[in-house]
Amino acid sequence: MKQVSVDIGGTFTDCFLVWDDIYLETKALTTHHNLALGFMEALEQACKELGKDIRTVLSQLDSVRYATTLGTNALIERKGPKIGLLTTAGYESQVPLSRGRGYGDGLTPQEQQDLPAGQRPEPIVPIPMIAGIRERIDYKGDIVMPLDEEHLRQQIRHLVDRGTQAFVVGLVNSVVNPVHERRVEEILLEEYPTHMLGAIPVILSHQVAERKGEYVRITSAILDAYLHDQMYHALSSLEMTLKEYGYNKPMLVVHNIGGMAQLNSTHALQTIHSGPTAGINAAEHLSEEFNVGHLVAMDMGGTSCDIGVVVGGGIRFYDFNPVIDRWLVSVPMLHLGIIGAGGGSIARYDKTLKHIEVGPASAGSEPGPACFDRGGIDPTVTDADLILGYLDPEYYAEGHIALNKKRSEFAIREAICDELDISVVEAARQIKKKVDTNMAHAIFKELGVKGYDPKNFTLLAYGGNGPLHCCGIAKVLDIEKILIPPFSPIFSAVGAGIMNQVNIHEKSVFMNIYDSNTRSLFKEYDRFNSIVEELEEEGKEELLRQGIPEEAIQHRLELDMRYGNQLTQTSVISPVNRLNNMAEVLELVNSFSVNYGERFGEGSQQPEAGIRINTIRVLSFIELERVEFKKPIEDQTEAPKPVSKRNCYFVDIDEPVLTNVYRTQLIQPGAVIEGPALVESPRTTYLIEPGWKLIMGEQNSAWIVNNLNNSSSDKFQTNTMAVK
Repeated sequence: MKQVSVDIGGTFTDCFLVWDDIYLETKALTTHHNLALGFMEALEQACKELGKDIRTVLSQLDSVRYATTLGTNALIERKGPKIGLLTTAGYESQVPLSRGRGYGDGLTPQEQQDLPAGQRPEPIVPIPMIAGIRERIDYKGDIVMPLDEEHLRQQIRHLVDRGTQAFVVGLVNSVVNPVHERRVEEILLEEYPTHMLGAIPVILSHQVAERKGEYVRITSAILDAYLHDQMYHALSSLEMTLKEYGYNKPMLVVHNIGGMAQLNSTHALQTIHSGPTAGINAAEHLSEEFNVGHLVAMDMGGTSCDIGVVVGGGIRFYDFNPVIDRWLVSVPMLHLGIIGAGGGSIARYDKTLKHIEVGPASAGSEPGPACFDRGGIDPTVTDADLILGYLDPEYYAEGHIALNKKRSEFAIREAICDELDISVVEAARQIKKKVDTNMAHAIFKELGVKGYDPKNFTLLAYGGNGPLHCCGIAKVLDIEKILIPPFSPIFSAVGAGIMNQVNIHEKSVFMNIYDSNTRSLFKEYDRFNSIVEELEEEGKEELLRQGIPEEAIQHRLELDMRYGNQLTQTSVISPVNRLNNMAEVLELVNSFSVNYGERFGEGSQQPEAGIRINTIRVLSFIELERVEFKKPIEDQTEAPKPVSKRNCYFVDIDEPVLTNVYRTQLIQPGAVIEGPALVESPRTTYLIEPGWKLIMGEQNSAWIVNNLNNSSSDKFQTNTMAVK
């Protein structure tokens, strides 16, 4: 297996090169003006470590997998095209009204409590750019009013005259019968072929979102059109760059749903959170390999912290109607909790609340934290970590980025110390405590709303800053076990290298599997099976178009189910792909009941309310070769001698503590290191706080456990004297 996978974050671009049995990890600063530059720099570093020319490597690769936050950046910067919306006449106000409450989407819970004072988002499609067309299809898919083609041509010209650069076609009930949307596209291309206005994107809403819900479906198509231009040109330029260096295969792009596809089978909205999604995919694989049932994944990078939940058994948590920026959409994504808490998160003194706040604003990679000495003037989490002694100024990023401690001290003093009249060290302590608490609260919320207790989970800490802050977060949550995964600094890039090639097709339905009124089970087997067959055929055709042999294609059936009219929907992996008799229906009901009981407590099931299927979803995929994680070492050995010692400051200890410093390259698997200690690798630092111990594993993985037998304050004070 020869492959490269890259995850482009807000601060760093992570690269993972697999060359047969050699695994190499590298990082480069993200180049926001041209993502291909950071990509190629990280890849070139890996090629140098491998001892091969970059052209030689690219010409022999099996695949290049790519995850990016390009779409997120485009939304933040509002750099999209001018969009014209064609919708069913009489429904022109549907998007501007946004269900009468849509302007609350994307606001914090505190802001949502006072919606009249909430700031409304600037519309992506202003009212003058919306045109109604005469047509109507009913909820069953029957044509009530044929498409008035002459009126349609007039409306198209009207929008073009207003400067439309991309068209969105969102007609009522088009997911049931898309015939009118397809005809609109044909007429658009007839009226304005590419030789007249260029390649104007035409986005059909039923192709972006396949479930009912007019507002969220059309909003999904609008966002897709808005992101299309920048994503297409950026990824196309990257693909061209790869071809110039000898890579002639299609590039694979990671999707939010937890799979990947070729660029020509990817629409923009599918890539919006593809980097963190790849990390969750890697966490699921690790859960299977290490036999760890319940993991809460925490990816703390330079810009944000992404949180996901892995419970095993193939169960995944989706956002069926996620909020992207300020808009509700209808494209299912793996659920992620995202908070502005990374190494580059800016710390400040809030004069209203009279305490230190951290994030969500970030210094990113340009200019970066103050200690990067690249023009940044705001104090960040990384600056606080440097002041507390956790980072080696001369070994950060293996010495490629020299840290300037005086810059950190100046930034923290100016922004915080002068306001609170405290020392720089105390301000740094409060910054660390605040960011750890923020992430712990976010994790508690993510687990709590799903019905789980954090104490029953292992914290999986990765990303450039995850191993540095994991002990502080676990302490707040009363979590006793932390797992640092293999290749933790670039774990999301590793996840892209583990993914299968997947596409998903779904259909909104209303099926009573158990009708509580008549006390009868579902019997419309032909109706159910015909929908599944149709979705499987769509998935198969999509993969065949990407050059996949038919015999390699597999399908998995997922159903979104709920009790009666409950708002809570649960995604269930169906034990069978077809329903043919009552026994199979009962097997499905039992799977739903078991899944529901595990999440919300045994006895919470409510079959007396009825059981419904709301969505039928088919995952069509091919299984690809995967990266192998080496399992933890059971035999424990003594720790090596530390390479150095330095004073570190901890949140709950007043005086500095002389702390042993180790290097991962010198630690044998199975070595036990008692906290407090620092374990430095070329791209991250593991902080073992007092009361914890680390057990080193293969591929720089590690267990960090609550060391109850060695955590008494008397023993700690005896063994760790500070240098005065």
